[in-house]
Amino acid sequence: LRRLALVKTFRPVGYPTLAFAVGDDPYELLAQGVAYVCKYASVVVFPPIGPELALPLLAARQNIYTDPQVPNAIEAKLYEVGGPGPDSPVLVTTNFALTYFTVEGEVERSKVPAYIAVIDTEGLGVLNAYADDRLTAEKIIKTVREYGVMDRVNHGKIIIPGLVAVLKMEIQEETGWEVIVGPEDAAGIPAFLKNEWKPN
Repeated sequence: LRRLALVKTFRPVGYPTLAFAVGDDPYELLAQGVAYVCKYASVVVFPPIGPELALPLLAARQNIYTDPQVPNAIEAKLYEVGGPGPDSPVLVTTNFALTYFTVEGEVERSKVPAYIAVIDTEGLGVLNAYADDRLTAEKIIKTVREYGVMDRVNHGKIIIPGLVAVLKMEIQEETGWEVIVGPEDAAGIPAFLKNEWKPN
């Protein structure tokens, strides 16, 4: 219908589409609803359903109508995980949502309270941001200073992703901070924080 309305400019099918989910099985209703959303139904009418069935449908709708050209990014700021204090590590990562939530999850799993300084890379992951000059030593230095994180800790150390180890010397020379190269993969963060992290 949508193709007919757009390509053939057949106006009668260009209006919003109403679809009805019918049946007794709640999971069958959910499957129908998701299928209608995927086929761009404007309104899907259900018999009364619980929130446990409405939520997956709303998630499917949100994913279908997400612009794939817009990177999935989080707010670039200083995040605290586990109530960090002055001896807690400071990890640096990008604002690509998948990268941040993976790093945050691994820091939580380590049970080591930490600060995560998220750099605005316009939603790109570590390696892509580095390749596109959106993750540079200058940007890391500027952002960490803006967050004032070094005023919150007493060790003057930051941990950068292992994939951008080449930035270590430039950051150290510019700031005097001790730059520690972290693991290349987020899965290595718990062992790294437990075994390698020493505040002094």
